[in-house]
Amino acid sequence: MDNKVLAVINGKEITQGELDATISRFPRERQGYLQTEAGKKQLLEELISFELIYNYAKDNNMESDPTYVSQLEIAKKEILTQTAISKVMQQVSVEDKEVEDYYNANKENFKNPETVSAKHILVESEEKAKKVAEEINNGMDFEDAAKQYSSCPSKEQGGNLGNFGRGQMVPEFEEAAFALEIGALSAPVKTQFGYHLIKVENKSQSSVKSFEEVKNTIKSKLLQERQSFKYAQLNKELREKYNVEIKG
Repeated sequence: MDNKVLAVINGKEITQGELDATISRFPRERQGYLQTEAGKKQLLEELISFELIYNYAKDNNMESDPTYVSQLEIAKKEILTQTAISKVMQQVSVEDKEVEDYYNANKENFKNPETVSAKHILVESEEKAKKVAEEINNGMDFEDAAKQYSSCPSKEQGGNLGNFGRGQMVPEFEEAAFALEIGALSAPVKTQFGYHLIKVENKSQSSVKSFEEVKNTIKSKLLQERQSFKYAQLNKELREKYNVEIKG
C-alpha cells in the first residue's frame, strides 16, 4: 500500500508512503482532516504543484541563483550543526540504577501533598453563621443550607470546594479545614470574605510517590542535566581548539 503510485510528474513518482509521511509532519490537529479523502486529495495536489515548481526551477538554472546558493549554505550549516550536536548528545546516557539511586536519595522531593476535600457556607456575619449552624445541627442538610444561605458561587454545588492543599486557601480557612475532623461542622471562621462554616468530607495524608510514578521524570531530568554539562564541556574544548575573537 505504501508503494502505491498516486501520481507521476516528469518521471518522478509520488507514492502513498510519501503522502503519509508528509501528513505525519503536520501538527496533530491538522492531521485529522488530511487523513480524510478530501484532505488527501488536497495534499496530493499540493505535492504535485511543489514538484512542478521544482522542475521549473531546475530547468531555469535557479540552482546557481545567488539567493538559492546563500540559503542553501545557511541550511547546510544548520543541519550539520544539529547533526553534530545530536551525535554528541547520543554519547550521554542514564542507567536505571542511577535513576533509582537518585529517587532513594531524594524521596522528600517526590511527595504527594496533604489535601482535604471540603464544603463551606459563606455568610456576611458571625451571627448569621451561628444561626445557619444551628439549623444544620437540628437536621438541615449542609448542602441544602449552602444553597439557601451561602453567598459563594460554590452554593450551586452544595458548597463543594473539591480537593485542595496547603497554600491554596486564605490562612484562616486553611488552618480550620486541616484541623477539622471528617464530617464535623466547624465554628464560624472569619476571613477577608466573611464568615465560613466548613465541613470536611475527606483527608489525604502526605505520601511519597512510588518510584514507577516518577521514574521517567527523574530520568529526563538527569539526562537533560548531563546533556547540558556535555554541551558546555564541548563548547569549552572547542573554544580552546579554535580561535574566538569577540569584538565590540
